[in-house]
Amino acid sequence: MKPASWTYAEQFVAEDDVLAAARSRAEEVGVTSIGAGGGAALRFLAAVLEARTVVEIGTGTGVSGLWLLRGMRPDGVLTTVDIEAEHQRLAKETFAEAGIPPQRARTISGAALDVLPRLTDGHYDLVFCDGDKHEYSAYLKEALRLLRPGGVVAFDNALWHDKVADPAQRDEQTVAIRELLRQISEHESLVPALLPVGDGLLVAKKEWAGES
Repeated sequence: MKPASWTYAEQFVAEDDVLAAARSRAEEVGVTSIGAGGGAALRFLAAVLEARTVVEIGTGTGVSGLWLLRGMRPDGVLTTVDIEAEHQRLAKETFAEAGIPPQRARTISGAALDVLPRLTDGHYDLVFCDGDKHEYSAYLKEALRLLRPGGVVAFDNALWHDKVADPAQRDEQTVAIRELLRQISEHESLVPALLPVGDGLLVAKKEWAGES
């Protein structure tokens, strides 16, 4: 894809002032938020699934969370997990500025692999992962437990700054993401796709029992 076409696609769904402000907060605290193209894809997934329950790993300042909330059902609840309580405070500001009722966003401060085991099996429509890349395979294991049949798991940074496609790149994060891609591509109960939006969005549907 030519750079101009990629930029056009990334900007196809425009962000508003609330998302711009959330991005500004993210820059101030050193958080890298999902790009506009990835955010639009998350909103689309949430809308197609008519998602009522979503888990997000990596709250940041609320950029991805707001995209998700805007795609979910009006009664949907986002459960978002982050180890940084200050980031979650800023995310709450983002959600409030967007007019999201406070009961629709449940923030849990803590390490994802400590929090996720406490969430209900088979209860969630969508799980979005944007946390520690070294833990992506562990997030997948938890997501498969948390998702209902027909639900979707999504991972940001699946192309990892163009390193994943380059065999010469062997740093720990790149290797961890390659391993995740292998696991998902070989998993018998998942229908995967790797979307070249932003820094890469890996998505996979958990099949219904008996579905081929």
